[in-house]
Amino acid sequence: MKKDLLTLRDITFDDLQSIFELASKLKRERGKAAYTPLAGKSIGLIFAKSSTRTRVSFEVGVGELGGRPLYLDQSKMQVGRGETIADTAQVLSRYLHGIVIRTFSHAGVEELAQMASIPVINALTDDFHPCQILADLLTIKEYSGRVDKSIRMAFYGDGRSNIANSLVLAAKLTGMELVISSPEKPNLELAGGAANVIWQSDPVKAAEGVDYFYTDVWVSMGFEEERARRMKLFAPYQVNERLFEVAKPEAKFLHCLPAHRGEEVSAGVLDSARSIVFDEAENRLHVQKAVMSMLMGD
Repeated sequence: MKKDLLTLRDITFDDLQSIFELASKLKRERGKAAYTPLAGKSIGLIFAKSSTRTRVSFEVGVGELGGRPLYLDQSKMQVGRGETIADTAQVLSRYLHGIVIRTFSHAGVEELAQMASIPVINALTDDFHPCQILADLLTIKEYSGRVDKSIRMAFYGDGRSNIANSLVLAAKLTGMELVISSPEKPNLELAGGAANVIWQSDPVKAAEGVDYFYTDVWVSMGFEEERARRMKLFAPYQVNERLFEVAKPEAKFLHCLPAHRGEEVSAGVLDSARSIVFDEAENRLHVQKAVMSMLMGD
């Protein structure tokens, strides 16, 4: 694995299998066996966006790996008052052993990683969300026993969101079939011409033969001014019982959370046995511990 995890382009298929193996082991042995590859190390957690799952899972994960998590509110750092990203990266590299960052600009995170001499993990930007997708892939592996070309996933909603972009990279990495059902053309360029990633604007056609449905909120942080337009644009792309009628009988539902019942997903789907969103959320902890161990551990 490369020094940093900024997108899924930074890992190989072999890296992915190693992450699965270690994450599964850490999940099984949580609370039973001491594993402290971050002992004596301090990990900075830089947050510019509010968070529940990301902050808690990373703070708990660093602590369980024996390290010390240091929460840093980006708005209260000097970078929020004009200090350059390059200067910030070089200073933090003298204090910390790794950086986890959840912010808006992906270009800013790329610059941070380029200038830092310590590993940087992207915990979310406007363009990519690799840690979430790794948790999703682990969850699929747990339920299906594999993540490969035999898996068909349909993503509904904003085809250019950080989740959609990252799923395209995941499909390219694993070979799984990904159908993005959205009103506007997604970033298919990220697939590099891979035939297993397609765009289908008809939500019912996209649901045919699906193993896993996936959606995300229609109005992400930073896009609040577009709420009225987005609610109208994405209304036909709600994941609901009607779509499950044309999917495989054992089809499951994924969502990165938080979810808005009655908007991107019906309450009937989210609260049903088809929904595995809380297994998915739990797996954030385990895959992130695996990634931190591999990038920042001894």
